[in-house]
Amino acid sequence: MLELHHALISTCSQKVRWVLAEKQLDWVDHRVQLDREEHLRPEYLRLNPNGVVPTLVHEGEPVIDSSVINEYLDECFDAHPLRPASALARARMRAWRQYFDEVATPSVRYPSFNIAFVPHFQRMSDEEFRAYAEQRPLRRDFYLKMGRHGFPPDELNAALARLRQTFERMAGALADGPWLVGTQMTLADISILPTVVRLADLGLPMLWQDLSEVARWYRRMQDRPAFEATFVPGSRDLTLH
Repeated sequence: MLELHHALISTCSQKVRWVLAEKQLDWVDHRVQLDREEHLRPEYLRLNPNGVVPTLVHEGEPVIDSSVINEYLDECFDAHPLRPASALARARMRAWRQYFDEVATPSVRYPSFNIAFVPHFQRMSDEEFRAYAEQRPLRRDFYLKMGRHGFPPDELNAALARLRQTFERMAGALADGPWLVGTQMTLADISILPTVVRLADLGLPMLWQDLSEVARWYRRMQDRPAFEATFVPGSRDLTLH
């Protein structure tokens, strides 16, 4: 049995939902309400001590971290493989995934929080916000650095520059094929897709729209049945935080 503890608006949760859809796997849906801090409750922290979503539970055993979860799913279930056959191509896929995890995923948090989530924090007192941040095992320092009023313009602009770099690198790779690793859609493509969707929802598609290779790649991803299965109603409503 596969069980997924996830949040609709979480980009990391969206990565895993995409893999489950691509591989046509059945799973038990455990929605985690972030605004109710369900991810910080003791019963959830026993599954995932980082206090973040998603968490996969397979035959009673938890697996955490979206990138780890996705490769685990592709290892466990052979149908509709999302990793290339050759060791070299798998290495290239993992290099892309690592780059996205280190550069794009943390960078998209800056516009996400400044544009969509800061109004929620501004309604708190300084004491309430600090208490809110202190209880987060993995994100405490991020929240405290951001503060109630969001990141300053220089930090936001630096994050946007890193995202632009990401798309420029993608454009170079996509000039040689329809997907980031040649002719097969892989976990690399899935790893970056939720970031692109989030930026579109934040009104920032100009970060890639002039790069025709990336724009065409995005349309190909949107045309896949997994897109609708992943971005179910509520997944793109950032007011739910």
